[in-house]
Amino acid sequence: MSTVIIGAGHAGVQAAESLRTEGYADRIVLLDKAEHLPYQRPPLSKDYIKAGGDPAPLPLRGAAFYGEHDIDLRTGVEVVRIDSQAQLVFVKGGEPIPYNELIIAAGAEARRAHCAGNGLEGINYLRTVEDAETLRAQLDRGYGRVVVVGAGFIGLEFAAVAAQRGLDVTVIDFAQRPMQRVLSPSMSDYFTQVHTDLGVKLHFDEGLDHFVGEQGRVTAVAGTSGVTYPCDFAVVGLGVVTDEDLAAAGRIECDRGILVDEYLSTNVPHVYAIGDLAVFPSHHFGGNLRLESVQNATDMAKTVAKTIAGNPSRYDIAPWFWSNQGPVKLQIAGLADPADVVIERGNRSTGKFSQFLFRDGQLVAVESVNAPADHVAARKLLEHDAGITMEQARDHDFDLKAYARNLSSSAMTPS
Repeated sequence: MSTVIIGAGHAGVQAAESLRTEGYADRIVLLDKAEHLPYQRPPLSKDYIKAGGDPAPLPLRGAAFYGEHDIDLRTGVEVVRIDSQAQLVFVKGGEPIPYNELIIAAGAEARRAHCAGNGLEGINYLRTVEDAETLRAQLDRGYGRVVVVGAGFIGLEFAAVAAQRGLDVTVIDFAQRPMQRVLSPSMSDYFTQVHTDLGVKLHFDEGLDHFVGEQGRVTAVAGTSGVTYPCDFAVVGLGVVTDEDLAAAGRIECDRGILVDEYLSTNVPHVYAIGDLAVFPSHHFGGNLRLESVQNATDMAKTVAKTIAGNPSRYDIAPWFWSNQGPVKLQIAGLADPADVVIERGNRSTGKFSQFLFRDGQLVAVESVNAPADHVAARKLLEHDAGITMEQARDHDFDLKAYARNLSSSAMTPS
């Protein structure tokens, strides 16, 4: 018996560890096409590139971990085909690897800019440690102009670091506001001011048209408005794309990712998908959802490990995210919609507050700025589908943390 895991990112490594935690005693083979020890991705756009950042990426687990847990980690191995009938994984330049259970945790790749000039030198992405090393070398020079394409988490995290390191930073995005996909309009307004105070120049309703260059190197980014933004280098943060070809060739159903059920199983027996590429049913969202977050990756991994180890478990955890941008730590629990009713608690002027978002009178999300206790409480509320009323949210004397603690205690008390 053996379980093969494709991808040694946050999801794949956690799945291997959780299998052992759940008592799974059979063979585990963990494959990754990168050559180096599996590492943490979130710090790459923050701590890794800031002034004085650690020159080595943070490993997901120490080098000895894999041997100590009898996990056959194979780096520098590219999977080229899955034969789901024969239950074989084919790798480039190697023998096929048989499996009894297969977990696809191959993650996603940075979305590339498909426009004129996209092959010029000085156009960067930020997904891998190699990407981060290139950008850190540029930042270490301590000067220059950079144009960031995309005002999502990655783009704004990089922009904040670059501005704090003294660079001239411009951000463009075709959306109307920062982090539009995940934030309420009022919280977007707050982050517009945060970045403006850092010296970042923000331009919305401005898409990428093409890159301008001289002697093979980028010198400007041309926006769809016709305005040209000069730069010494550019950073493209347009989200990610999933590679469905490998799964589709193995008769695994895909739709903007690999489709799974509530147990994270695909349509093919003994094949599961977790992490950034898994599209799963979510009652919190009200339909199928694909999430790009460490929380989603690790929680999915823990869930699928239970199922493979003989304790089938459904996955429907309330999503949560975080992003560090300059002096601000943003934490989000739940999924917001622009039409949600916003009730603010705390003091925005002090830079420590939370926004509680309600839909049809029900709490659906909480956005917290430098307020980790609020975030922890919000996750408990959403996890238990308990929520609070709009009246309670408006009452600043209402003890949110005590309410959440009592809720958790009640859930743990046998009936």
